[in-house]
Amino acid sequence: MALARGWELTLLNRGTNAARAPRGARVLTADIHDEAAVKAALGDERFDVAVDFIAFTEEDVQRDVRLFAGRAAQYIFISSASAYQKPVAALPITESTPLANPYWQYSRDKIACENFLMERYREEGFPVTIVRPSHTYCGGKAVVALHGARGCWQTLARIRAGKPVIIPGDGTSLWTATHADDFAVGFVGLMGNPHALGTAVHITTDEGMTWNQIYAVLASAMGAPLCAAYVASKFLAVCGRAAGYDFEGQLLGDKAANVRFDNTKIKRLVPDFAPRVSMAQGIRGAVEYLLAHPELQTPDPEFDTWCDRVLAAQSAAKAVFDGAHLA
Repeated sequence: MALARGWELTLLNRGTNAARAPRGARVLTADIHDEAAVKAALGDERFDVAVDFIAFTEEDVQRDVRLFAGRAAQYIFISSASAYQKPVAALPITESTPLANPYWQYSRDKIACENFLMERYREEGFPVTIVRPSHTYCGGKAVVALHGARGCWQTLARIRAGKPVIIPGDGTSLWTATHADDFAVGFVGLMGNPHALGTAVHITTDEGMTWNQIYAVLASAMGAPLCAAYVASKFLAVCGRAAGYDFEGQLLGDKAANVRFDNTKIKRLVPDFAPRVSMAQGIRGAVEYLLAHPELQTPDPEFDTWCDRVLAAQSAAKAVFDGAHLA
């Protein structure tokens, strides 16, 4: 979208996915974690906008300030809507909702990044814009509540196989997922936007769906009935920890919480931001894309086995209190 709107686009990365660079973009090869190599690659160039999509810690943004102060007229930091207060005290969520997430280190690190960058803005005029996406997805990434280390496909495979699919809680919490095509409109509209300097803004769709509704759409797109298995998020967090999954952060600190966003600010900053991809349409489209691209259907037997073990443990606990087992 940036290229289509006339921006000259430079991508700086390690060059491992050069084939994915859009036509017309210039690619500089360097590892952002190698500060000297980045400086050499950039030379004396200056930019209207610099964006770091993979800054996760305060050390990362400290490095970026060293690299781009005086070199970029705007620096965009990708934060996260998971940084908002959990549990949230009031809906809808606005940009003034407190930032506090006791469940997820990822979110706390993003908060630390924001605090550092805003301090640099206030004290030195560093031209930061903070963007807080929520759950953003595209054709290769279906919307699921939890998955293993190899992505979402195993959940879809369980649906197709008729196996029980874990849904956190009772599936009634409200979630928001934004298609990348819609996110792009808001994001590109912030690039070079003088009104966006020194401020934070989230970019999400206005729509919300319960996890029950989301999984019903997934199952319909897979052409299979949904065998829903409801498991408490706290239980999933405990079981996940033993297997190396951080579901305390991803669920209690994010997806298990009711969310609804007030997008007044992004619409004021970017008047053409008006999400057009409905969640049902986008979720179905993501599944159809995965079904049409077998190379993206990555099995995750470890996660599949973990799901079976969790459900077996829950069934065993229920059996203890089954009337047939009581004296």
